[in-house]
Amino acid sequence: MSAPAPERSIELDIGGMTCASCASRIEKKLNRMDGVTATVNYATEKAKVHFAESVTPDELIAKVVDTGYTATVHQPEPLKTAGSEADSVPSAAQQLRYRLLVTLSLAVPVIAMGMIPALQFTNWQWLSLTLTAPIVVWGGAQFHRAAWINARHGAATMDTLISLGSLAAFAWSVYALFFGDAGMPGMKHPFSFAIERGNSSSALYFEVAATLITAILAGRYFETRSKEKAGSALRALLELGAKDVSVLRDGVESRIPVGELRVGDRFLVRPGEKIATDGVVTHGSSALDMSMLTGESVPVEVSPGDPVVGATVNAGGLLTVRATRVGSDTQLAQMAALVEEAQNGKAPVQRLADQIAGGFVPIVIAISVAALGFWLGTGAAASTAFGAAVAVLIIACPCALGLATPTALLVGTGRGAQLGILIKGPQVLESTRRIDTVVLDKTGTVTTGRMTLAETIPADGVDADELLTVAAAVEHGSEHPVAKAVVAVAHQRELPVERVEQFVSHGGKGVQGLVGERAVVIGRTELLEDWSITLPESLAEAKIQAERAGKTAIVVAWDGVARGVLVIADAVKPTSAQAISEMRALGLTPVLLTGDNAATARTVADAVGIHEVIAEVLPSDKLDVVKQLQDRGKVVAMVGDGVNDAAALAQADLGLAMGAGTDVAIQAADITLVRDDLRSVPTSIRLSRATLRTIKGNLFWAFGYNVAAIPLAAAGLLNPMLAGAAMALSSVFVVSNSLRLRRFKG
Repeated sequence: MSAPAPERSIELDIGGMTCASCASRIEKKLNRMDGVTATVNYATEKAKVHFAESVTPDELIAKVVDTGYTATVHQPEPLKTAGSEADSVPSAAQQLRYRLLVTLSLAVPVIAMGMIPALQFTNWQWLSLTLTAPIVVWGGAQFHRAAWINARHGAATMDTLISLGSLAAFAWSVYALFFGDAGMPGMKHPFSFAIERGNSSSALYFEVAATLITAILAGRYFETRSKEKAGSALRALLELGAKDVSVLRDGVESRIPVGELRVGDRFLVRPGEKIATDGVVTHGSSALDMSMLTGESVPVEVSPGDPVVGATVNAGGLLTVRATRVGSDTQLAQMAALVEEAQNGKAPVQRLADQIAGGFVPIVIAISVAALGFWLGTGAAASTAFGAAVAVLIIACPCALGLATPTALLVGTGRGAQLGILIKGPQVLESTRRIDTVVLDKTGTVTTGRMTLAETIPADGVDADELLTVAAAVEHGSEHPVAKAVVAVAHQRELPVERVEQFVSHGGKGVQGLVGERAVVIGRTELLEDWSITLPESLAEAKIQAERAGKTAIVVAWDGVARGVLVIADAVKPTSAQAISEMRALGLTPVLLTGDNAATARTVADAVGIHEVIAEVLPSDKLDVVKQLQDRGKVVAMVGDGVNDAAALAQADLGLAMGAGTDVAIQAADITLVRDDLRSVPTSIRLSRATLRTIKGNLFWAFGYNVAAIPLAAAGLLNPMLAGAAMALSSVFVVSNSLRLRRFKG
């Protein structure tokens, strides 16, 4: 009988995870419970759980605790202010940085003394013990803790390998000091890489343990810092809203925090201010810049009775708005919930090192035990047998493992920054390998996202420059984005912009004024009809054709006669067509996704060579479109720049944000394209794939150098200098291999 269908959901904060395999283990344990469907995300440290009525939250938490981790019901955090008490608590990355710096300062002299005989003064080995002990115990505490949790559940990860190797190296060195010959005054490590059987009771591996812990801590620090940056999308989204508002109560205007606003309150929105919350206009008219929320390139005209959305910007006149939704009910808050849900639902990428270590660790332990049994069976001294067994554990744990991913990432991301590409972390690289579909937001991504004058169409007998000069003179008195587009072109062409007299703005319709002796009217057909002005057939046809293409057309008239049409549009970026061509060359299928009307979208798609278009979608629809493509088996990359794209960017297998876009889009994405050039998309995918190949090569050689020495260790032929050299060589190779990415051309 099948389990009952999940009916409720809860979000848990998970503590104690050290790698993606931890998230996978918790997820498997939860999903084995009847009536439970869970998704655990290592990056956000959260679990999204759907469960049946027969299951309680306490049972879910108990299951996570039983697995070896901590869990609490997630409580939404209030918006933090600068200087708050919460800000003074060090982040995980800051704590790791402190641990790394202390460990590094202790490790440098240990490594120097262990590898350079000239620095081995009398009793140097006891100073090495003193410095190495806190490195292994305190610096490596998180690795030992994770290894113990893994062992309790029959699993082996990179943490297991690190803990085994460092403890084995330290424990054998302590044994050699107190019970062997290594503690004798004047003892030195001879400078020899010879493969020969020596006295294992005098072998010290302190520098091996110190190098191992320090290198892995460095890798974890860079990884954690990247992970913390990836979790700030929700904070950026909530900070988009207005912080305070001018509310009208009992006829008196007062400034209050937005959190104190109630449904039914009337508040004022002045030009340039953000709408405080969702509501309905009661007085005034204006144009609202809604592109950050809707992606719509053309400003929306509003007047009494029209709904408005919080966080949009008033670009025109004074508005009085009645609040209809506040707090978590607003569209902005709902979009934040969409982003969080998409992030939590994103499948974690299993770290390559853990995948390798999962099979490698049991084999190494088996070889170590076999070496111990073999030497004892042949009648060798116990110190020789145990020395060979420990040497296997030591040599099998390469410090280069911890450098393999961070060094390639540092070089790859550094090269990416030079090319205008910012990559967040190693989980991003795995996604780029499998991408086959690229979903492109239109406004600000394929197009400039700014209103520009696309065409000037004068009536018969009217000079085009004269038409633009007169129009710019009147529009100069308006703050409307369409007006700014007209004035900007006039300035670019160095046309004289005369002074306008008796300027009047008709909200949502157009403007009028006197330019010299001319009585000028500019705007929609409705405004001209109020002045009994009709369009000649040629201008009427031009206006219809422009609007069919999804562009904005305004009519310019003076002295009672229509003189021409100005066509305003969101221009296509000059590099977009080339970018689409490069995507196709990589085997990617581009899809145009936009909140604009179908005619506008089709025009833009045809201009750049995109065949599939999905238009007139709401922010939540964009998320659904990405999900639908994924349900069809597509591996989707999403490219966007607005708040309306944030949830879709988080949901996509790979999210790319244009750098000129909002902070929310950038934080929700995996890759940020600083140069605001669509050609950066194929370049970023090529760079990511090259970096992933380098990481895989690093991991192969990080194991390769040390695996090759395992037979030597088992045979008792491994001396401390050879162990140190193997670690040094593997680290040098990893770094030099990563440095090849600096030559990436794009």
